[in-house]
Amino acid sequence: MFLARVYVTLKPTVNDPQGLTIRGGLHTLGFETVEGVRAGKYLEIRLEGVDRASAEAQVTEMCRRLLANPVIEDFRFELAEEEGTGNKEQGRAS
Repeated sequence: MFLARVYVTLKPTVNDPQGLTIRGGLHTLGFETVEGVRAGKYLEIRLEGVDRASAEAQVTEMCRRLLANPVIEDFRFELAEEEGTGNKEQGRAS
C-alpha cells in the first residue's frame, strides 16, 4: 500500500486573496513580522494493490485531472510505502 501526500499551491503569479486575509488576521493578532502568506491544499491518498511506478502515474493523473487546476495551480507529491518500510520518494510536480 502506498500513501501519497499531495500539495497543491497557487502559481506564484496568481493573486491569493485567502493568503492576504490570513496575513491580515495574523497582523491583527500581533504577528507583524509576517510579510506574506500563500494558502493551498494538502491531501492524503492511499493506493492499494499497485507498484510504485503505477502509484506515481495514477497520482500524477489524479492531480492533472481533478485535484489541481493546471491554469492557476501547481502540485507536487511524496509517495511512501505504508507497510512499515519507511521508504519515501519524491513524486513529480506539474
